[in-house]
Amino acid sequence: MATSRTSITLQAAGVDLEGDLIVPEAATGIVVFAHGSGSSRFSSRNQKVADYLSEQELATLLFDLLTPEENEIDERTRELRFDIDLIGERMTGAVDWVAQAAQTQELNIGLFGASTGAAAALIAAAQRPDKVKAIVSRGGRPDLAGEYLPRVEAPTLLLVGGRDEQVIDLNEQAKARMLAPCELTIVPGATHLFEETGKLEEVQAHAARWFRKHLAG
Repeated sequence: MATSRTSITLQAAGVDLEGDLIVPEAATGIVVFAHGSGSSRFSSRNQKVADYLSEQELATLLFDLLTPEENEIDERTRELRFDIDLIGERMTGAVDWVAQAAQTQELNIGLFGASTGAAAALIAAAQRPDKVKAIVSRGGRPDLAGEYLPRVEAPTLLLVGGRDEQVIDLNEQAKARMLAPCELTIVPGATHLFEETGKLEEVQAHAARWFRKHLAG
């Protein structure tokens, strides 16, 4: 089956953000990625997950949370990557774009967040409960979503490496504040970035299962 691959520019909170959109012909949903601190749409780990989800007939959108100018500033100051309200607003804008774009407006929306991007995804889900149908966090900091956590309605999967003990604790704290269906899955033997052999593949399988379950139909 044919797959559409497009470079796009989306407007979010008054700025233009660059992205890469992949839409399989038989797509059953779309997953919007929020990368972690200091990363971009070219994150090799998120690209691998996105490629796998595309094989599972899920559309994907990887986009930059910061403009090129902001990224230059952030490379020096490291401040914007931790501005959770800012990246949450950008993620909400991306959800709005997907819900209106001709290629994707008929697709149910899921969000995949890594590191601080997980908080951005949860904020967007809380602000657009009618649009976001599922969330997956990889090694994420959902705790940084703070007051937004109880407002999330989408079923949420938290994936954390078994050797990432501090982040496990933070995910447990966040899960306790959530009212939406939430599952915390520990990937045995994995550290924060899931760099160990086969661990990112486990993340892919868990994410695909969650999105197929909640985005179909």
